[in-house]
Amino acid sequence: MNDVIEPVSATLAERAKLVLGKRNLVFIGLMGAGKSAIGRLTAQALGIPFVDSDHEIERVSRMTISDLFARYGEEEFRALETRVLKRLLRSGPRVVSTGGGAYINERSRRQIRKGGLTVWLNAELDVLWERVNKRDTRPLLKTENPKQTLENLMNARYPIYSEADLTVLSRDVKKETMVEDVLTAVIEYQDKKNHE
Repeated sequence: MNDVIEPVSATLAERAKLVLGKRNLVFIGLMGAGKSAIGRLTAQALGIPFVDSDHEIERVSRMTISDLFARYGEEEFRALETRVLKRLLRSGPRVVSTGGGAYINERSRRQIRKGGLTVWLNAELDVLWERVNKRDTRPLLKTENPKQTLENLMNARYPIYSEADLTVLSRDVKKETMVEDVLTAVIEYQDKKNHE
């Protein structure tokens, strides 16, 4: 699935890269919000590396996220996730996409906040459901009523996600539009900081 991506404004990317400096840009949000897809394209626009923390967890453990959950449970998975995030965020700049529960875990949240600028991709239930209901790889949605489970996750997690440095609305628009929204949010964040 190679989408044709229109180039993001080079000036916008250069300004956002200057704001980031050596900091990481860390994407948080629920499954289906677009953390990996938008994160990867944002990294390309900025000309810095991209890392998906879930893929890194799978690489170091040699197991899928679903298998890790099934074999060790959520608590052990979260401990591994925290260790991986700490290592990934030690140096920068890079763009990091995290799993949906990473920012909810207090220890991981501390690592994420210490390691970079956080971007919450905030999406409405119908947008998320449309994106996630096609795949059977979401361990937290293996329930009797997965859409209700997703809504429950939103209700529990959105107040914590709202602590992110930046919030960008994830919606069904061109991916490069989302990337530009993220870059603009980075620049506006710095402008706001300069005027405080």
